[in-house]
Amino acid sequence: MHLNSVSRYKKSTLAALILSLGCAVTSAPLLAQNISSDIAGTTEQARLVNAAAQRDFAAFVQFNVQRRGGTLPAEFPLEVNDVQDLKDAKISYGFPVYSIPPQDVLAGRSDLRSLAKATGEWRFVISLHDTPIGLATLRQDNGRWGITSYGGAVLAKDVDAAIAVHGNSTRSNLRFIRIYQAMSDFLEVVSPTDARARFAPLQAARQTLLLQQRSEKTGTASANNGLLEQSDILDPLRASIKTNLDNFR
Repeated sequence: MHLNSVSRYKKSTLAALILSLGCAVTSAPLLAQNISSDIAGTTEQARLVNAAAQRDFAAFVQFNVQRRGGTLPAEFPLEVNDVQDLKDAKISYGFPVYSIPPQDVLAGRSDLRSLAKATGEWRFVISLHDTPIGLATLRQDNGRWGITSYGGAVLAKDVDAAIAVHGNSTRSNLRFIRIYQAMSDFLEVVSPTDARARFAPLQAARQTLLLQQRSEKTGTASANNGLLEQSDILDPLRASIKTNLDNFR
């Protein structure tokens, strides 16, 4: 992610979400809080959200193929060369988005694994010939799930690669965690050997928190197959949250 992308990320998420995230996180009954897993979510909800993603994406493809011919409009949200490529694109898999209230991170309460709560939002990876080309974001409105936006090709590739490395056969050992006030995304990975949660920093976190440089200095990530301990990320998270909240005031 280039600096301009990071800047857009800040503008598009920080102002809009700092005020609303407290409500979103405290409305966690939208998703079952299974600490041991759950990039797949609850079975019933996963089925409903998946059906909505398939339905809305099919409508998106039909509209663009019929109305736009072969040309791409400026800043098209998915990474394709031609609108006709959408005919071969598909919804691959989805995962609920979790987050942690900034006050809990700053206070150092409990551990990150138990603090993460569902936001009520889902992301679905969209693929073309098994290559991620973007994400679909889904939310529930008046009991009905639907896609609210498309984009995030870089994040889609990053998530897909991390899942391939760290996920078990059902991805039940993973959770996607976005800490909005730190502008950072992580994949939480629960080890099958010691049941401990470690964290794979995704691109926004690696750049915003300089985690790649930190892990290279300590050698922690190398020892854990690229995963970081909670102790490796807490101080950078706290510093980023504090700076961003102070700037927002």
